[in-house]
This record gives sequence, C-alpha cells and structure tokens, in this order.
Amino acid sequence: MSKVAVLGAGSWGTALSIVLADNGHDVRFWTHRKEQANEMNATNRNKKYLDADIPKQITAYHELENAIDDVSAIIMVIPTKAIREVCNDLNKVLKHTPVIIHASKGIEPGSLKRISQVISEEMDNYDYEDITVLSGPSHAEEVGKRLPTTVTVSSVTSSNAEFAQDLFINESFRVYTSTDMIGIELGGALKNIIALGAGISDGLGYGDNAKSALITRGLAEITRLGASLGASPLTFLGLPGAGDLIVTCTSPHSRNWRAGNMLGKGYKLDEVLEQMGMVVEGVRTTKAAHQFANEQQIEMPITEGLYQILFNDEKPKDVVEQLMSRTKREEMDDISAFKNTDYPQ
Repeated sequence: MSKVAVLGAGSWGTALSIVLADNGHDVRFWTHRKEQANEMNATNRNKKYLDADIPKQITAYHELENAIDDVSAIIMVIPTKAIREVCNDLNKVLKHTPVIIHASKGIEPGSLKRISQVISEEMDNYDYEDITVLSGPSHAEEVGKRLPTTVTVSSVTSSNAEFAQDLFINESFRVYTSTDMIGIELGGALKNIIALGAGISDGLGYGDNAKSALITRGLAEITRLGASLGASPLTFLGLPGAGDLIVTCTSPHSRNWRAGNMLGKGYKLDEVLEQMGMVVEGVRTTKAAHQFANEQQIEMPITEGLYQILFNDEKPKDVVEQLMSRTKREEMDDISAFKNTDYPQ
C-alpha cells in the first residue's frame, strides 16, 4: 500500500483521508493549525469540519515537510485562494516527485485558470500533464459514513488517472476515469454557482418547479461555457457535471446551497460568509465565470443574475423577475453546444 499526504483539513479532505485509510494506505493529514493536528491525533476526530471517526492509519501533521516526506501521492484539498501559497510552500520542502491529485473545485478569478493550471504553473518539476483531478457528486458527510459514492478522476496522462483510480476505489467509493480535464474541472467549479441560485430559490420559497428549471437551465449555461473552452459537452451529462450539479443543488449538506438559502432569506453576503465559517467556493467562481462569459461572449443569464446579487447588492426577487421576463426563445437553441464533435482534451 501507498504512503499518501492529504493537504487540507476541511470536511472533504477528511472524508478522502478516510477512504484512503480504509484502503490500507498510510495517510498523512496536513493542517497549518497545530492545535487542530494535536486534537485530531488525540481524539481521532475532526470535530469542527466532519463528525466522523478517523481511522488510526491517519496521522495529522502541522509541519508540511514532515507530512509529505517520502509519500507516493499528494492529494490537494484546499480552497482555491490558497492553492498558489501552498504550492510555493511545497516547492521549498518537496525533495521528490510524487503524483499530485487535486480535489478542489473552483476557478481563480482574474487569471481564469483552472486548479490544474495553477498547480502546474506554481510547482517546480510538474507540467500540466502531470496533474490529476478528482471530482463528482460527493458530500463529505456521506463519504465519511461510507455511503455509496461515485466520482471521476481525470488526467491528460492516462497512467496518472489509473493510479488515482486504484488509490481510491473500494466497495463504497467507485471511481471512473476520463481524459477530459477541462470538462471535469469546469463541471465541478461551475455547479457551485447554480447551487447558490438553487439555495436562493428555496430561500425565497419558490418551490420545486423553479428549482428544477434553474438546475436544467444552469446545466445549459455550464455546457455552453465549457464547450467554448474546449471541453466535451458530454462530460457535463456525467458525474462531474449533471451528477455533481444535482447533489449540490438539492442537499442541505451543500455549503453553496446553504449560503444561497440565507441570501434568499434576506441576509447580506458578508453576514452569510461570517455565519458559514467555511469557504463558499461558488462566490469566487461566480466572479470568474462572469468574466469568462464576457470574454467568450457566452450568454449566461443565471450567472449574470447571481453576479448582480453577490457583488452589486441586487435583491434576489428582482433578479428572478428579470430572468422570468427575458425575451422568449427556443429552448433547443442550446443544442448547438453539442454539434461540434472535435473536442480538444
């Protein structure tokens, strides 16, 4: 079995550590907070982030150099905004070249780079082809309970994807492979925008009809943008697309849904983020997707509406009324995203 370092001590990092430990791997769990590492080692719990027993094969570290010593793989599960900083810290202490797998879901505002691009840009001795991504419909709370979960891993280098598949797959955590890195990462990031919208819809009390429409039209937006950036539209019908979108838009486990729900009930964004106490990636991703849509000249009315709510203090109800009164059109206009069969990977 392998020695693996998991960087990021939130709920998702904890859940993936449990999967790896169940598979018999020696898991090094890294947090930059010394008190958190000490508490985890003493109690076998990560109480603040995930209410689950932590197997004894998991040891928590607060010193990065010790956590990554002689590991065969590094799993990066950290917020988008911290990726560059952690990569720079890794460059200072990493003395070998383990496989790097990331399970973060976001796009960097400003640069509009996907996580794999940021990692390969910042890490010494790693090219884009060396990075692997893990994504799919996977609430940490359910993974921690060993409930059936299915995800996808993707890398330009097939051997890296197969390595990640073998590392994680077990009877409760099924893993597929894909070569569409662009689609896998965009699906995992952009669904958080629509989840914010679904939470707002529920917070306003608009019911299942509205939320179903929002999810469906949101998928059309995600597909349009993804196809314009080189992803296969079919990827967005799979686990990291429609699968992740459904689970994130319909469950109170989703922090993006919860944040949107509070916005729909009248809370301001600053109040929401303060009460959540955890990163809400959909907020940053909305800003990035809004910029993407403008640059690619892609119509994304739901994303535009959420951008106005989050950053221009528009009232959610007013934005919904604007969306409902848009010029009438043919629904299947969006099928044009599927007509191109030459998709760069």
